[in-house]
Amino acid sequence: MFLAIAVVLVLMWLGGFFMFHTAGFLIHILLIFAVISVVFHFLRGNSRA
Repeated sequence: MFLAIAVVLVLMWLGGFFMFHTAGFLIHILLIFAVISVVFHFLRGNSRA
């Protein structure tokens, strides 16, 4: 789940970076959230039971 969220946030970040260059602060916040989601995904590991 965290990996899917990270992928969506990175895609939104890339889209925002190229389309709305003036909203730089909010776009970088999305990138930070994406990185945090990836870190949580790898820290939790495979949680299928």
